[in-house]
Amino acid sequence: MGFAVSARKQEEVYSVPNVVPLCDVLLVLLIIFMIVTPLVQGGAPVNLVPAQYTSEMPDDPELILIVQKDGTMYLNDAKVTAENLQNTLEEALLTVSDRKLYLRADQDLEYGKLVDLLDLIRESGIEVMGMITERKTEKIE
Repeated sequence: MGFAVSARKQEEVYSVPNVVPLCDVLLVLLIIFMIVTPLVQGGAPVNLVPAQYTSEMPDDPELILIVQKDGTMYLNDAKVTAENLQNTLEEALLTVSDRKLYLRADQDLEYGKLVDLLDLIRESGIEVMGMITERKTEKIE
C-alpha cells in the first residue's frame, strides 16, 4: 500500500494588521487633548487685564507669580505671603536656568500693592519680568 502524496500547494498566509481601529482611537485622543489642554493651563483664578499688543509666552516658564485681587499669591502653584516672597524668590532663583519671572496679576489689584510687589521682585534678583495679559479682541460691528 502506498500513500498518495497530494500535489496541492500550501497557501501562503499574509498577516496584515487592521489599522482602522487604531486610527479611530488616535483621533479620539487628539480631540480629547485639544479640549483639555486650554483647561489645564492656569493655576489660581485671576481676571487678567486685556492688552492689544502682546507677545507669545514660552510654553513652559520656570517662574510664574500669580496675584489675586485679595492679595493672595502663588509662586508656581505654591502659596506664598508678602513677608516670605523675597526669600522664596531668592531660593527659586538658585534652581532655575534664567532669571525671568512672569507676573499674572488680577486687573482689580490695587496699584499701590502692585508697585510694592514689583519692588520686592526687583530686590530678590529677578533680571527680567513679563506680565501675562489677555489678548484684547476687537468687536466688529
